[in-house]
Amino acid sequence: MAIRTVLLALMLVFLPWSAGAAELPKQVRLVSEEWIDYTNADGSGVAWDVLRKVFEPAGVKVEVTSAPYSRAVGLVKRGEADAWVGSYKQENEDNLYPRWHFDMDHIYALGLASKPIPTLNSVGEYRLAWVRGYDYQSYLPDVKNFREIQRREGILPMLEHDRVDFYIDAETEVDYVLHQTSKPQDFRRTHIAELPLYLAFTRSDQGKALRDLFDRRMEKLVRSGELRSIFERWKQPYPFASDSQPH
Repeated sequence: MAIRTVLLALMLVFLPWSAGAAELPKQVRLVSEEWIDYTNADGSGVAWDVLRKVFEPAGVKVEVTSAPYSRAVGLVKRGEADAWVGSYKQENEDNLYPRWHFDMDHIYALGLASKPIPTLNSVGEYRLAWVRGYDYQSYLPDVKNFREIQRREGILPMLEHDRVDFYIDAETEVDYVLHQTSKPQDFRRTHIAELPLYLAFTRSDQGKALRDLFDRRMEKLVRSGELRSIFERWKQPYPFASDSQPH
């Protein structure tokens, strides 16, 4: 009787977990906007290399797709991808977020050199613009006046004709915009913030299993420093220390 009681107790402890746990898939479908040397469409780039290092040693093959940011979010929402790359923390309440980020976004304000130099605390006072779907108003303080654009190609005329004061984006994209002008001396870029970057997973058993695997693997890789060589190879700042903690 005592043995049967013990066995029953063990079943009650372990059965619900095993019944509710999702089997780890053999692949993870990741979708991202194409950022040069970060998430290239051919699967190269620092982010793709980092994410392969996270998943593939655990037996989960990384499959990559390129799509504009808003469409990438939609693909995950419809279950056509497992996660999108480069989300800010809790950017979308429909998704599951890991504890660990995989990189930091270096956020800059681009404006005419004649404009005042913005800071994190003052940038919200100005007329701002950014790419649709990036939602910087949720991450910069006291933003009052902003507009969202579809394409980066029209940014410089907007600044030159005083339609907005500053364009907000990550460093690589700001540099991309600056390369479109023959008079870079007329403009100034100013660093204003550092924002952790995340994978945003589908809200499903499979998404939860992939998210939990991601956190376990990132903890190990950050502590061991194994990701450092990837960032060095792509000449990108390394975003972790051996004692880094999730944001």
